[in-house]
Amino acid sequence: MRTHIRPLVATCLLWAATAAPSADSGPEVAVSGGKIQGRLASYGGAVFQGIPFAQPPTGELRWREPLPVKSWTGVRAATAFGAPCMQGGSGKSSEDCLYLNIWTPEWPSKSRHAVMVWFHGGGNFAGAATDPLFDGEILARHGVVLVTSQYRLGVFGFFAHPELAKESPHHVSGNYGLLDQIAALQWVRNNIAKFGGDPGNVTIFGESAGSLDVNVLMASPLGRGLFHRVIGQSGPVVAPPPLTEAEKKGEALALKLTTSGQPGLRGMRALSSAELQKATGQGLSFLGPTLGVVVDGWVFPESPMKVFASGKEHRAGLLLGNNARELQRPFFPMTGTLTQAITEQYGPLADRALALYGLNSGAEPQPDPILGTAMAQWATDSQFRCGSVAELVWHTGAGSPGYQFQFSRAAPGREAAGAAHGTEVPYVFGNLGRAANSPEYDSIDQQVSAAMQTYWTNFAKTGDPNGGGLPRWPKFDPAVRSYLEFTGAGPVAREGLRRKVCDLFTENLKRQIVN
Repeated sequence: MRTHIRPLVATCLLWAATAAPSADSGPEVAVSGGKIQGRLASYGGAVFQGIPFAQPPTGELRWREPLPVKSWTGVRAATAFGAPCMQGGSGKSSEDCLYLNIWTPEWPSKSRHAVMVWFHGGGNFAGAATDPLFDGEILARHGVVLVTSQYRLGVFGFFAHPELAKESPHHVSGNYGLLDQIAALQWVRNNIAKFGGDPGNVTIFGESAGSLDVNVLMASPLGRGLFHRVIGQSGPVVAPPPLTEAEKKGEALALKLTTSGQPGLRGMRALSSAELQKATGQGLSFLGPTLGVVVDGWVFPESPMKVFASGKEHRAGLLLGNNARELQRPFFPMTGTLTQAITEQYGPLADRALALYGLNSGAEPQPDPILGTAMAQWATDSQFRCGSVAELVWHTGAGSPGYQFQFSRAAPGREAAGAAHGTEVPYVFGNLGRAANSPEYDSIDQQVSAAMQTYWTNFAKTGDPNGGGLPRWPKFDPAVRSYLEFTGAGPVAREGLRRKVCDLFTENLKRQIVN
């Protein structure tokens, strides 16, 4: 008798853990796959966490495009985050990670609200939607439905290999992390109305690699119709390598990692997620040479940068910018001096570039109080600031609306570092002080944060960040190049951010695109 009871008890316990919240514990919603139950929040909205938007990409689904979620029975609890996607340095990460989270401005909803979907940064090899900095409650209070989503990272999300291309119905490999983002947006399109969101008014936004991703999605035919506005924080469009180059690196990686008994892709799939993560390690993949976005012929029929330069990207409203001193030095390793790096980057234009950075006189240029040393200026210009200017010039020149910003507020106690990479994120979400080892933010920071929240959510609602009694944010025009600078004294409208430097940067970009 006991042998029959134990399986029954185990089955009941499993069902209770995954699909049976109490009847009065929160709002129920029927979504793709089945019913979920979230929780009511003290601010008057509702919160839903850990909603699956695709099947777990494990086992034979590793390195395949995401599949629609399988149906479940009963009511699934949506009151806890899913695990972060697999990454180094995190004992809690998992390949079973394709989950999203939703904060609504009210419950029940009385009207349709603009939707904001956040994709986190972390170089496309780290980070998670579960980070306390990305808690969506405060932005939701501004009258938007806030969504945060996970996506596969590192070798799990951006590994390319010829054998994977043979398996694919599209004859491509890589870009699995971006396909996860597209799957999340498809889920939003199909389900968000049930949470009070408007599927016809979706803004995607992200920071660092998340910003890069939302920008390149504007150049993908698979993104068409899934979003209507884009906010990019410190990550403009890039020119990824071709699939053939990425697959050669994938073959070398597979050869390095697999045993003689399990060669190639078969051996890679036989590795546990922990073994694979440990063996590959991760560098700054979205800027480095190993793993990242690739021009595969399907997600990206051609280079996203070429798409923007020719005015063929999606006609979405664009709000794009950077921090004043993103980096003290570049992400990628430097083997020589700054003068040598600039000379290599600019080629026949190098003399003009060196003069703009004050490196042609033999004397050491003096640091700028906001932008930092010549090294910091060049690193920020080359990897963030001037790429954003070029993208906005192309995008608005093709007839789409755009807005530019620079965040220059250095956190209290961290003035020596300036407004560094990632500094603006807690201001945007209104989550100052939520991160470990946070600065001692003051009332000025609270005011800067309140302004950014309003500008961001206004843009999501209408495509225009202005309103709410804030200083006017002028549209970006290719001739004038107006932008808004966020300072401790408040938002200030200015013109021509690093114009001479960024003009030369764009000239050099065009030279490289043609060649």
